[in-house]
Amino acid sequence: MGRMSEPSPSSSAPHRAGFACFVGRPNAGKSTLTNALVGQKVAITSNRPQTTRHTVRGIVHREDAQLILVDTPGLHKPRTLLGERLNDVVRATWAEVDVIGFCLPADQKIGPGDRFIAKELAGIRKTPKIAIVTKTDLVEGKALAEQLIAVDQLAKELGFEWAEIIPVSAVSGAQVGLLADLIVPFLPESPPLYPEGDLTDEPEQVMVAELIREAALEGVRDELPHSIAVVVEEMLPREGRPADKPMLDIHANLFIERPSQKGIVIGPKGQRLREVGTKSRKHIEALLGTPVFLDLHVKVAKDWQRDPKQLRRLGF
Repeated sequence: MGRMSEPSPSSSAPHRAGFACFVGRPNAGKSTLTNALVGQKVAITSNRPQTTRHTVRGIVHREDAQLILVDTPGLHKPRTLLGERLNDVVRATWAEVDVIGFCLPADQKIGPGDRFIAKELAGIRKTPKIAIVTKTDLVEGKALAEQLIAVDQLAKELGFEWAEIIPVSAVSGAQVGLLADLIVPFLPESPPLYPEGDLTDEPEQVMVAELIREAALEGVRDELPHSIAVVVEEMLPREGRPADKPMLDIHANLFIERPSQKGIVIGPKGQRLREVGTKSRKHIEALLGTPVFLDLHVKVAKDWQRDPKQLRRLGF
């Protein structure tokens, strides 16, 4: 899907620029939607919940507006110190954006997790809230209509109103452009906040680490909980390469919590780790536009999700 491009607005319409964030319980489709709007992978996606750990800003450039998307972790009942910190990140983000988009999957009934978030949203009076029913490609028309009614009802029960309710599919692209159209009027009048062509303000090292972690999460058996962290130790241009054939050397560590998890990540005879390297290298090369040599090592950081010192060292 290419970058969002809209018909030129009339010259009298003011240019708008501002911030929107997508919230929702884990695995509600927030990252996939961010990538679809930006037109390029800026947020990691996974079929495992609680994938996002950093707020990733994706930047949508249009003739009439610049929309900066803040992709937050899924708000959830925390069981670890990491979980508490992720929830703090979400709440801090809500306080600073111009629009909040609440993502609710079309194929799942509204549950306690959704109500927990909606209740928190009800307490935010000033910021407009848009309900986004995601994953519409997974349901038939009747089920979608029922979900839209349930979403409308949810706000009424909690004493507030959605500024808009919109069904979308980030996978098929259905109504993704319309979602951007609905968000833009809520943004303040402003010149662009980022240069044309910038798609994110995430540091390259953070994005590279996220791409490696995404590849490491894929296909991991259920026995491995969500306990992989990735730190890029070094990113250096290879010395002595001709100017027209550069190469980047990237050295990264994958941290897990227990020695027993090491074998799962590495795989028989190192096969899984090689697959992680191959898959993530392709995405990294596409992101950076240069060939990459990727050196991965798996290390144990005991119970890092519960240890404040380890969390700081791993960037949380």
